[in-house]
Amino acid sequence: MSHSYTLPDLIYLMERLRDPKHGCPWDLKQDFGSIVPHTLEEAYEVADTIERKDWAHLEDELGDLLFQVIFYSQLGKEQSLFEFNSIVNQLVTKLIRRHPHVFPDGQLTTLPGAISLSGEEVNSAWEHIKQQERIGKKKARILDDVPKGLPALSRADKLQKRASQVGFDWNDPLLVLDKIEEEIAELREAIQQGNQAEILDEMGDVIFAQVNLARHLGVKAEIALRSTNQKFERRFNHVEACVESSGKGWDEYALDELDQFWDEAKQKGL
Repeated sequence: MSHSYTLPDLIYLMERLRDPKHGCPWDLKQDFGSIVPHTLEEAYEVADTIERKDWAHLEDELGDLLFQVIFYSQLGKEQSLFEFNSIVNQLVTKLIRRHPHVFPDGQLTTLPGAISLSGEEVNSAWEHIKQQERIGKKKARILDDVPKGLPALSRADKLQKRASQVGFDWNDPLLVLDKIEEEIAELREAIQQGNQAEILDEMGDVIFAQVNLARHLGVKAEIALRSTNQKFERRFNHVEACVESSGKGWDEYALDELDQFWDEAKQKGL
């Protein structure tokens, strides 16, 4: 009969892995910084599994992501910084504080009353509470706690949303389109001048403006680009299959001929 393990078992397992005498050599070499790339990788694997609707493997990927939190909590415990229970306590306390419409008296187990707030009102209250928390942490500047480690597209979206809360924003998507065209014109000028530093700067401005447009249209730029990456991969794989089945090499095809294969992929709904 197989044993059904629980969260305390996982915490104990992590302690064993980090045991100075009998633990795992690899786990013992790790520190907070060395684990970060693995955490990011596991988070992306969860996102990828969900995007592919691969529900059979989602549980496993979520377990890998949970293990990252357990690893950090063990490192924190060893350095007398924090431990898993204190992480949970702080999280529950914060979530109760940020959901006064669900926990009006600030108690976890009190039965809720009828929720009368709209989704927009809830979001507004959430951001107000977070702003008060930032002030309490001596991070009163509006953009202070937007994580610098986020993927650039996601961070651009969060920076823009945060600025929008105080009215620093366009009120019409068409105005954002105008801004994109303005940035493209500046990029053209930088390309003509051959100034690589200016090209880099203006390319960033174009992408930032495109993220802004996506936000105004209710589209997550990171998700949209991931979807397009997958679409490109499917269609290019079709082009590659066509080239390989023809018995000819890539260098024997002109670009317009390869484009015909690409158009076939589009027609097939790839």
